[in-house]
Order: sequence, then structure tokens, then C-alpha cells
Amino acid sequence: MHTNKFKKGMGLQRVRLARVPLAAAICLAMAAPAFAQDAGQTETSPATPATKPKTTTLSVVNVTAQKRTENLQKVPISINVLETDQLEALHVQNFNDYVKYLPSVTFQQGGGGIATGPGFASIYMRGVASGGNTNHSGSQPSVGVYLDDQPVTTIQGPLDIHMYDIARIEVLAGPQGTLYGASAEAGALRIITNKPDPSGYAASYSLGMDTVAHGGIGYTAEGMLNLPISPSAAIRLVGWREHDAGYIDNKAGSRTFPTSGITISNAPGCTPSGTSPSSASQCIGHARDNYNDVNTSGARAALKVDLNDNWSITPMLMGQQTRSHGNFASDPVVGDLAVTHFYPERVNDRWWQGALTVQGKIGNFDLTYAYAHLKRNQEEQTDYTDYGFWYDSLYGSGASFYDNNGALVNPSQHISDRDRYTNNSHELRLVSPADDRLRLVTGLFWQKQKHDILQDYQVDGLADALSVTGWKDTIWLTRQMRYDRDEAVFGELSWDFIPDVLTGTVGERYYRTSNQLYGFFGYAAGFSSSQGEAACVSPEPFMGAPCSDFNKKVKESGNLTKYNLTWNINDTKMIYATRSEGFRPGGVNRRGTLLPYQADFLINEELGWKTSWLGNRVSFNGAVFRETWNDFQFPILGANGLTEIKNANSARIEGLESQLNWQATYNLQLTAGFAVYRARLSANYCGFTDASGHPITDCPAGSLNPQDGSVVTGPLAPKGTQLPITPKFKGNLIAHYSFNLGGSDAFVQAALVHVGRRTTDLRLSERALLGDLPAYNSVDLSAGVQRGSWSADVYVNNAFDKRAAQYKYTECGVDVCGAHGVVAQYPNGQVYTGFNQPRTIGIRFKQEF
Repeated sequence: MHTNKFKKGMGLQRVRLARVPLAAAICLAMAAPAFAQDAGQTETSPATPATKPKTTTLSVVNVTAQKRTENLQKVPISINVLETDQLEALHVQNFNDYVKYLPSVTFQQGGGGIATGPGFASIYMRGVASGGNTNHSGSQPSVGVYLDDQPVTTIQGPLDIHMYDIARIEVLAGPQGTLYGASAEAGALRIITNKPDPSGYAASYSLGMDTVAHGGIGYTAEGMLNLPISPSAAIRLVGWREHDAGYIDNKAGSRTFPTSGITISNAPGCTPSGTSPSSASQCIGHARDNYNDVNTSGARAALKVDLNDNWSITPMLMGQQTRSHGNFASDPVVGDLAVTHFYPERVNDRWWQGALTVQGKIGNFDLTYAYAHLKRNQEEQTDYTDYGFWYDSLYGSGASFYDNNGALVNPSQHISDRDRYTNNSHELRLVSPADDRLRLVTGLFWQKQKHDILQDYQVDGLADALSVTGWKDTIWLTRQMRYDRDEAVFGELSWDFIPDVLTGTVGERYYRTSNQLYGFFGYAAGFSSSQGEAACVSPEPFMGAPCSDFNKKVKESGNLTKYNLTWNINDTKMIYATRSEGFRPGGVNRRGTLLPYQADFLINEELGWKTSWLGNRVSFNGAVFRETWNDFQFPILGANGLTEIKNANSARIEGLESQLNWQATYNLQLTAGFAVYRARLSANYCGFTDASGHPITDCPAGSLNPQDGSVVTGPLAPKGTQLPITPKFKGNLIAHYSFNLGGSDAFVQAALVHVGRRTTDLRLSERALLGDLPAYNSVDLSAGVQRGSWSADVYVNNAFDKRAAQYKYTECGVDVCGAHGVVAQYPNGQVYTGFNQPRTIGIRFKQEF
């Protein structure tokens, strides 16, 4: 008996192992480029993403938003969930693909006055957005992004993770301060991966190709292997390689600087009249079509070992490299989906994260330890010609740029920068049994982020006397180190006043944070008598820079609370009331002479409901809320292109969020979601603070700015001004129809997204220069067929090729580069607009083993 079982097992193992080389080769071949460049949760996911069974009722969706596995309909939080089958049917591959289907989420790009590609988005939820400038020395994000239990948000933006072999995305709207801390002031976005499964072998791959209107051809290759290595252990390997075609053209053109008369051109094969930086004409040939292509490759490897019935460990290693070129915004003066830029523009974004999750039991309590070590390196080259051109046009600054012989040079700037991030985090969590009348979630959290900053602003042929010491042709250098630390003790306690009917929850988080920023920023002593080398506080060099000119640190501590009362009317209907708090730490300004900015706080009062109807054929969830955002941090692009962060004042956001799922027939499922917001200032924004850094809100015309003594003309944004970035209405409607086609399972799907008009800046004058972002509609279509282990589908994203404006920016201060009536070529200033991707038609083939 035992021998026969053993022989059968050996036969099965041979079959499994025979399949391993092909699947492993697919994974590793796609993953290799990412690793060549740079040396969980409590649930167990299926070995392969399972298709939902055909049924006339809605399936149960389990989430881990409250640090334990629960039915979505029983969790008293406003949550949007995109599951595996939805992600695949919507052809979600990156951040831009899924964020449009999340009504509570908005975003913007263009940090530091420069538009960038994947991995540089600033995410906002529920209208908690001040707009303004975002860059590497900005505020911490107000929305936390997590990969399983590990934070993956850096100051520059969250990781843009390729969405393959993902179990689901959970979006928690509103402050999640007690369980998630400082990084979740306005909400949290969680990406949950499929875990290794010892119960069975599985493998799959998919191949896709697409073509972008007005652009090129892209492709995607992905593979997954789930390999049991014993009855209690398994390895899961995932790999991907993706090429996104460009659609922005860098058109040939020229630019003449008024002070020197020097003309530069980017036309390929142009013939300059001289070759030196000071010649009357220069040729910088970087014009080409489909300028903004992206290449992404990466891999994920996870091991799950069940030590016994109660304890398991899951180490995971994940890495990705994204190489992007060009600019992802358009200059309307140049043309549709076009710019005229002169210097190379590229980003090399490499990251890897090692994580370890240990799960077990102490008595009948669940214990989880989650550790993560994230390293991210970004190298970037950027054209910054606009800055030199506009300052020369308005202020004649071109006269200050000359070579060693005193001859004027082309004052165009181009930037070489490098950001290195390291993030270490630990969380130890204890959870009591879910069926106890008194339930507890408690834990400890510790995180340390390090950010090594280098930004080199170069002017070709610049005189040695004007260049930062030791940095040839460098007009401005930023060389700084930043540290952010976060320590916390947290807990939530729930008590069933009436079992299965009435539950109360109280939560508390005690936190201690610190932010330190130090190093060098500024000009050479020969260019400025007050900034940079002229302001050195120590003669000792600092990490290659001439010296250190500031070193500041701020520390904060406090507590956050949460109160919730949940009434389960019956098994299918529940209402809840919540008061919760979130915060974002303060910090040190990149311009070290400015006062540090203080923490801002968000207070949320919410009434929500989770309901199912018609025998679970319909679910209708939603929440109404009012949020008060006190002393919010507002970053602007100040003098010399430096981000300045000041606490503004207070705002109030009132809103309604709702989600409807309807299994209309055996074949047809309809999903609709929308969010309505009224987000306005509740006090004047004057633009300056008192000596303690607190915002001043009383500034009538004729009063004095206490910081510089200047006479003000009134508030920059009066009480009642709409907050930027977030529309008053955002919604989507998805219709999915499945049917039988010649013995195969087939489907067709249509998805409509509507985004309302948005403003671009909090300040009224800057808003007028930039202009608003118009409302838009976008339609995505897809159809597919599945037979046995293989499937194929086609899709058309942005079917009607609409230009959906998603953000606007200028390379320098809006009042300079966005000035009206100064330059004949740009009567309305030089304002860039970032659009959604043009119509994309694609096909994908997938096979499972």
C-alpha cells in the first residue's frame, strides 16, 4: 500500500518536474535584465488566479484591510477592490491603468517643475490635495502604498509595480492612521500578491502586443511558476518584460535667447555656424518621433514554508527596472502630443525589495512579523532649457552666463540627477480570534527612510569662476542627505455590545517621527554672494560638494484616535459611523534658510453602509463624510526653482462615495462606482506664516507680510476656494457579458470613465495662468475567449482617442514660465499638459499548465 502510493507520487512528481524547465525559462528569461542591473498577508492565494464560477449571485470578496481576513461586506470601511479577473479583463498593467477605475483616487505628475514618467506620480484620495509642487525634498505622501504588508512609497512617489499575478488591489479611503500610520493620512492603497501554494503545481504565461495611435508598437511577455517542493513548502516565481510604445514627438525646432542672440536647434543633421558654446548658433540634434517609450522588466520570487500547523515563514524578493525616454507631456504651441526639447531626457528607475513575513500563533492569538528592505535608485537626465529662456526673456539673465574668455554662452540648462532611497520597516502584530466577543489588533511599527540626493544643473561652456567648485559647467548643485524615521505603538479594540448586531471599536496610535535634512545647495561663490558656496557654514567638503551650508532636524510626537460603531441590521445589511484621524509629519525645507514645516492633520467623520439585495445579486455600498484638514502643507516652486513648503491653513472636504455591483443575469454583470466631492478652503490662504511657522489667514489688501515687510494685495486664495487636482465628480461604469461560443467561454466588456473639471493650483493667479483641466470621458472595450487551458482576448483602450488632460505644469515658477504676453511665440506662457495614452489596440494570448 505504502509502496504503491510512493510510486504514484513519484510519477506525479516526474510530470511536475518535466514541466518545470519551460516555465522556469520563461520567468527567468524575462526577469534577467532587472537583476543584472542591481545587485504577506495572512491569506494563502490559489496557485493560479481562478476564474469566477458562473452564477446568478455575486461572489464573496475577502480583504485584509483591518489586518485580518474578512468579508468585504462586513468591514466598516469605505473600500474599493479590484480582483484578479477584473484586473485582467481591464488589461491593467501599471498605475495609470488601474487608478482611473478608483473614484476616490486622483494623481498628478510634474514634480519639481519637470514632467516625468512611470514611478513619479503623487497620489491623492478624497480631495486631500493642495496641488503645488512635488519633488524629492517635498512633503511625505498623504496616501500610503503597500505591497502586501510592506510600504513601497518613497518621497518621489510610490513604486509603479507591474501588475501581473496580483490577487487584488484594496483601496481604503479616508484616514487609516491607527493601523497604517503617517503614510495613510488620506487613505491607503494595498497591492496583494498571489502567494506560493504547496497544494499543487501551476504555471502560466501570457504574450501580448499593442499599437498606439500616433505612436509605435508595444509588447508584453509574462510568466509564472508555482512549484511545490514538499507538502508544506512551495516556491512561486514570476517574471515580466514590457515595452510601452511612445506617442509624444520631439519635433525639430529652434530657440533664440534675446540677450546673447544665440540660437539653438534640435533638428537632426542641422548645420551649426559654430561649434563652441558661445557660437551664434548651436546644433543639439535630439528631435525624433515617439519620444517617450518605456521598457520595464522585473521578477518576483517567493518561498512559503509551513513549519507546522501554526507557524509559517514567507520570504520574498522582488525587483524591477524601468527605463523611460523623453517627456510625457505636450506643449500645445508645438502641436498635438508634441514638444520641442533640446537635451537628452531619460530615466533609469531600478528597485528591489526583500521582505520576510512570519506568521504563527501564541495561544489562540495570531502573531505576524513583517520586515521589508527596499532600495531604489533613480538616475535622470532632463532638458531644462525653458528655465534659461524665460528668465532671460523676462529679466535678461542670459548676461550672467559666460565662458572663461568672457563671451556669452547658451544659458540653457540641463539636469543630471540621481536619487538613492533606502527604506527599512518592521511591524510586529498580534490579533485575537475573529469570533471572540472582545477582539484586539495591536502592534509595534518602526521605519527608517534614507534619501541620498544629487542634482547637477549644467550650462555647457560655463566659466570656471561661475561653476560650483569641483563641478565643471555646474551652475547649481544640490547634494543633500535626508532621513525620515517613524516609530509607533498601535491598537484597535472591538466589543460586540450585542453579538452579531452592534459592535463598537476604539483605536489609538502613539507615534514619534523625525525628519533631518542637511548638505549643500546653491551656486558657486563667483555667481552668488548669498547662496551656495557663499553661505557655507563649514569649510569641509560634503560628499563631493564644496561644503555644507545647513543641517536641520525636526521631531514630533503625538497620538491618533479612531472610534467606530457598527450596526449589523441583518446578515446582508450594515451601517457604521466612524470618526478617525490621520496625519503627515512635518520636516525641513530644502532651502535651509526657511522655517521647517509642521505636521498637518486630517479629521474624518463618516457614515457608511454595506448592503446586499435580491439574494446577493446586488451589492450597494457607500459612505458620506466630512473631513477637516488642518494646517495643511502646501509646496510651491519658489525662487531658483526650489520647492518651498509652508503650512497653509484649513480646508473642509465633504463627499459621497458609492459602489454598485449587480449580477443582472447569468451572463451580465454591471459595476458602477462614483465619488462626489466638495473640497474648499475654510480659511484664507495668505502665503506666509508667523515666526513659529503657523499660517496667517488674515491678510487684507494693504497689510504687511511679516516675513519680508512687503505690502500684500489680499489673500492668494480666499476662503471658499476649491482645492485643486480633485474633480467634483468622478465615476465609472463597467458592463461584462459572458457567453458560450462554440463550446468555449467568451466575454465582451465595455468600461466608461468620467472625470469632471479640475483646477490646477490653489493660488488664483497661478490657476489663471495654468488654466483648468477640462472634464472628459474615456471608453475601454475588450473581448475574449477561453477554451481549456488557453485564452485570447483583444482590447481597445481609449476607444475614441480622447485627449484627457490629467495634469499641467511649467518648468519654472508659474508666474515666470507661464507669464502671458511676454514672448510672442508663447502668448499664454509655456504650459505643458499631460494627457492619457491615445487609443491603444492590443491582443493577448495566455496559457496555463
